This record gives sequence, structure tokens and C-alpha cells, in this order.
Amino acid sequence: MPPSQPSPSLYTRISNDLRKRINAGEFSGAPLPSEASLAATYKTSRITVRKGLSELIQEGLIYADRPRGYFVRRRSPMIYRPQHGFGKQPPSPALDRFLAEMTELGREASQTIEVSVVPAPPIVRQRLELEEGELTAVRRRIRLLDGQPYLTNDSYYPYGLVKGSDEIMSPADIPRGANAVLAELGHQQGLTVHEYEWRMPNPAEKARLDITPGTPVTEEILTGYTAAEVPVRCVINCLPGDRIKMVLEIEHTRT
Repeated sequence: MPPSQPSPSLYTRISNDLRKRINAGEFSGAPLPSEASLAATYKTSRITVRKGLSELIQEGLIYADRPRGYFVRRRSPMIYRPQHGFGKQPPSPALDRFLAEMTELGREASQTIEVSVVPAPPIVRQRLELEEGELTAVRRRIRLLDGQPYLTNDSYYPYGLVKGSDEIMSPADIPRGANAVLAELGHQQGLTVHEYEWRMPNPAEKARLDITPGTPVTEEILTGYTAAEVPVRCVINCLPGDRIKMVLEIEHTRT
């Protein structure tokens, strides 16, 4: 006869009960009851209630917005396909691929773009094989859906390669894609290396993406190389775990 399992603690029972109620849609569009109200409901202390709520925060099911209270995370993930970076551009000159795809899905898509010339950060300097203090042109974008930031997209280029390009150096969208511009400048990319790291966000990422506590992010680093193995582009994407669903499409060939 298997040994009996110990009864879960009271705060775990509270989190289990709240989880069931959340999954049933009970708190849709409304905050959870206050700590004092939950303490009265479960006949316990606010400290015990807070421990139960902390379990749900760690799961990413709810977040705390003090002093307003606790809220259920709104789930409306964006499908992110890393392999689309070199895909066919949309026919409309007014929309890039991201804006075109999201508009077709009925989402209100927008983005902000900033362009600056900066010394290469260490991670970029390493990927682009630059000397310390060497300059890069960076296009920093925040992409939004329905008014909420969904990802940041920062593209770095050796400044000497792109300083003569009005398109890359302008804070405007490039509907045909910066990769096409690079190719026209004589830097056609033949290989892109993708790196992924899952971690908690730093303060700058929290601010840019309005990330709530307990939300992990995926950092995606893409380095583009020419056929001669010269790195010409380094892109750093930050993808919040509560807003992104990543889909990889891998084509298999028979041998």
C-alpha cells in the first residue's frame, strides 16, 4: 500500500482554489478579491493568502499591480516565426511583414523606430567582430499590438557599411526590408546564426516592454554573415514570455 501523501499547506490550497476559479473565467476583466477579503473567505491571515498568491505570480497566472491589487494576465499571444526574416516581403509599400501579418489577423499593429550611431555594446562588438569603441548604426524598434508592446527589435550594423544608406539611417520603416538594402550595398547575407537565452528581464527591458513582475523573456540574437563569412548585421530581440508564441518551421529533405 503506497504511503499516504501529506495534505497540502493552506496557502497551496488557496492557490489551487484560485487557479480553478481563474481557469473557469471567474475574474475575467476584474481584479481578484483583496488580500483582506481572501483572508476572511479562507479564514486565515493575509500573510498566508499572500503566499498563495505568490505561487500564482510565479506561475505567471496573475500579477500584482500595487496598490490596485492582483490581476489575471491577459493572454493574446503573437505568433512569432524566426524563419521569416528572409521571406517574401508584403506587396504593400506601406507595411512591413510584421504589420501586414498582424493586420490580416485583425490586430491593431504599430511600431516605433529610433535610429542612432553608438559604440558597439560588448555583445554586439563580439558578434560583429569590431574593435572596442567602433561605431554601429542601430535601428531600435518597439512593436505593439492593440496598443501593448509585444517585442523589441534592435538591429545593429557596422557604421562604415551603412552610413551612406538613407533608408537604414532614417527612423522610418523599410517595407522591402533592411536585408534587401544590405544586399544592394554589396553585403548579401548567406548565413544567419540564431541564439536564444531564456531569463528574467533587466530594468531597461521592463521599461520598454511594460513587463509585469514575474515575467520571463527570451533574448534572441541573430548574426548575419556574407558568403565570405563577414558579419554584417546583429539583431537583438526581446520577447516577453506572456505575449509570444514561437513557431519554428523546419523543412526536411530526403537523403
